[in-house]
Amino acid sequence: MNQPVPTQPTVRQRAPSPVARATLVAYAALIVYASWYPFSGWHNQGLSPFIFLQHTAMPRYWTRFDAIINVVGYIPLGTLIVYALYPRVRRVWAFLVAALAGAFISGLMEAVQTYLPSRVSSNLDFYTNTAGATFGALLGVLTVTRLLEGSPLYRMRQRWFVQHTSQGLVLMGLWPLAQIYPQSFLFGHGQILPILSDWMSEWLDMSIDLVELLRPGVELTVEQYWLSETIVTACGMVGAGLTLLCLTRRPSPRAWLLAALVASAIVMKSLATALLFSPENAFVWVTPGAQGGFLIGAIMLSGLVFAPHVAQRRLAAITIVLSLLIVNTTPLNPYFLSTLQGWVQGKFLNFNGAAQFLAVMWPFFALWFLLLPSHKLNKQ
Repeated sequence: MNQPVPTQPTVRQRAPSPVARATLVAYAALIVYASWYPFSGWHNQGLSPFIFLQHTAMPRYWTRFDAIINVVGYIPLGTLIVYALYPRVRRVWAFLVAALAGAFISGLMEAVQTYLPSRVSSNLDFYTNTAGATFGALLGVLTVTRLLEGSPLYRMRQRWFVQHTSQGLVLMGLWPLAQIYPQSFLFGHGQILPILSDWMSEWLDMSIDLVELLRPGVELTVEQYWLSETIVTACGMVGAGLTLLCLTRRPSPRAWLLAALVASAIVMKSLATALLFSPENAFVWVTPGAQGGFLIGAIMLSGLVFAPHVAQRRLAAITIVLSLLIVNTTPLNPYFLSTLQGWVQGKFLNFNGAAQFLAVMWPFFALWFLLLPSHKLNKQ
């Protein structure tokens, strides 16, 4: 009589982290935008794109602040590369790949800056960025198993959020950061027409105002600006909140997660306003229109917390589209324009470039995510 063959105990397979890979893509895009901002005046200056490597001496003008920012800015890149490679590439090989990839990205950013008259490629930037990526790679190797293999954060993500939400979690983590860049409306992201107008004016060598073309000769009253801000604030808040809610499972503390998301956005908005302008202007964005829109958004979200995921996803897309339409067709508030006069970017040029990228592109990334086919699998 044949005896059954004992089976070997199954070993838990190490799985890659989609969240880490999605975060890496988002962070790399921020680095590219910040390094090449403001994307204007492209031309060949007759210099080798790798001229920064030919200099042995340090730049004449540099500050300790710039060097520290360059190191700190590339630490997350090195760490995320290690996390994204795991478990296929680990330990020493992951460290080497992440460090070399960081050096390559930094060198590419400096080389392209040769064609931008508003930017200066620098060997110091290359060295400090590479040092940051190398340190980040070491940090990633030391922490990857603790964070990606059964950590409390990993278990919480499995328990609170539905499958196929990696891009969505990264997207929601970026929403509070999108509040940093000064905007004419609270939560009014996606104001892309002024940027397109500037680019087209430069390329065609003529003045083009796409907002004026869409609404020629429109002058809004104070009440109309107030109403526009109320609608944009409410739609922006509801769109982001519903995007988060359609990622959650029933056992998750949905109301608390939603409150934490909005609170973090408010805190980030206040801190950024105080830093970019002055501490006494930290709450200058608290206007009657913003207050009304915030109240309407809170009421709408409180009634939609336990709505089906399909309804939340569709309403999120609708409110984001409505916000985009109003933001891009409403002339800039004269009061907001006068406030910008006191904004001196200075040494925060790279930082502001990345912040602008988030503020402009977040709603478009959100719409892309909400339309993904994977949402059909998440009907819990």
